[in-house]
Amino acid sequence: MAKLFSLFSKITDVLMAICLSGMAILVFGNVVLRYAFDSGITWSEEMSRFFFVWLTFLGAIGALKDNGHLGVDMFIKKLPLQAKRIAFTISNLIVLYVLWLVLDGSWKLTLVSTTAHAPATGLPMSLIYGIGIVMSVGMGIVVLHHLYIALFHKDRLHELMRTRESEEEIMLEALDTNHNQSVTGGNR
Repeated sequence: MAKLFSLFSKITDVLMAICLSGMAILVFGNVVLRYAFDSGITWSEEMSRFFFVWLTFLGAIGALKDNGHLGVDMFIKKLPLQAKRIAFTISNLIVLYVLWLVLDGSWKLTLVSTTAHAPATGLPMSLIYGIGIVMSVGMGIVVLHHLYIALFHKDRLHELMRTRESEEEIMLEALDTNHNQSVTGGNR
C-alpha cells in the first residue's frame, strides 16, 4: 500500500511540474515573441489558463498528502488519543462526503461541456471541468490512505494530525531547543 501511495504521489508531482513548466514556457515564449518579433502565439494564454487550473487542483492534492492545508487544532490537541482518532475519522468521513459532491458535480459539468470548445485552442471545455474529477478522486485516495493509517496503524496517528505552526513559533521553538542543548551540553 505504501508503494502504491508513493507512486501516486510521484505521478501527482510530475503532473504539477509539467503544468508549471508548460505554463512558464508558454507565457515566457509569448512575451519574447511579442516584444522581440512583434508576433505571438494566439492560443498560449488560453493554454496557460488550462495549465494554471490543473496546477491549482493538483496542488490541492499535493497539499493534502503533505498535510499542508490549514487546520485548527486547539480543541483536538487537548483530547486523549482515542478521542483524537474518533474526531479524525469523523472529519475525514465528512471530507469524503464533500469530495463525493465535488465528483458528482464535476462529472455532470464535464458531460455537459463535452460539446463546448475553447475559442483559441479548440480543446473541449470538459478538460477544465474534468480536473474536478481528478482532484476529488485523488484527494479521496489520500483521505482513504489517511483513514487506513489512523485505524490500523495507531502509533502513526500523530503524523496525520500534525499542523504547521506559524513561522515565528517554529523559529522560537528552534532557538529554545538550541539554547537548551547548549546549556545541557555545557554541563556534561
